[in-house]
Amino acid sequence: MANPALPDIGSPMFYGIFSVVVVIMLAIDLLSLKKSGVHKVSVKEAMWWSVVWVTVSCLFALWLYFELAGNPIYGKKFAAEKVMEFLTGYVLEKSLSVDNLFVFLMIFSYFKVPPQYQHKVLLYGVLGAIIMRTVMIGIGAILIREYEWILYIFGAFLIYSGFKIFTAKDEGDGEDLAKNALLNWLRRRLPLSQHFNGEKFLTIENGKRLFTPLVLVLIMVELSDVVFAVDSIPAVFAVTTDPFIVLTSNIFAILGLRAMYFVLADIADRFVYLKYGLAVILIFIGAKMLLVMAGIHIPIALSMAMVFMILIVSILASLRKKVL
Repeated sequence: MANPALPDIGSPMFYGIFSVVVVIMLAIDLLSLKKSGVHKVSVKEAMWWSVVWVTVSCLFALWLYFELAGNPIYGKKFAAEKVMEFLTGYVLEKSLSVDNLFVFLMIFSYFKVPPQYQHKVLLYGVLGAIIMRTVMIGIGAILIREYEWILYIFGAFLIYSGFKIFTAKDEGDGEDLAKNALLNWLRRRLPLSQHFNGEKFLTIENGKRLFTPLVLVLIMVELSDVVFAVDSIPAVFAVTTDPFIVLTSNIFAILGLRAMYFVLADIADRFVYLKYGLAVILIFIGAKMLLVMAGIHIPIALSMAMVFMILIVSILASLRKKVL
């Protein structure tokens, strides 16, 4: 956990500015999507958008620093601590999101979604994820404020999740989706078409209004984000219990998820050891939370360095295996 002596910084003004930034960036994203029309997102375009999202996140961190440092109540040291919490939470959430992207890839492959239709599904998926994670973080913050011992349960759960990843089977063939109870239930209950109608979620066949397969894809994308949020949100609470930092670091990481997907989609199979790196990160963060019980506090800077090191090692090991 973060230094318990640091107070929360959330205020109507802070939340208001954050909300305005998010709304503006989503509006720009929606307008660019409408302007460009239905097309396959190129790696170059996705990389450009990834740079934009990371830049916006860094600018927000910079604004946060100067806003806090210029306040006599807080000062520069406090501001630096809070910005480090934000950046660590952001990097951690970005890292854990990579595993989610592999699941997105599996979902699109299973439903045979053409590449030019994928970006709209992901955009709506991001909007849904923002709403769901805001609610989940709000509930988590309330529970932690009332029952601080829940943090230790989070820690144990993260360690369990990390070890579970080590023993999990490869899900790349989509076999689990074919057996998914919710998906099969939806197929029986919803009036579904067997064909895509561009990037639309509704179509008309023989005078009847039907859902296209993209509706099922969107539901599975949203569901997968909920599942991954169960791991990632407690992990960020290990960095800080400040709801504002947890929320902003999560949402900024989620905003760049769509662009990051198209960057990694064509090269995902190269990172064979990445999931093990993510498992080690979860175990490390869980252990960090439990060590607080023994009075051992791991500094934020060290936590961030560990996350970076684990990611780099797993990526390099994957690339080396491919070369060999």
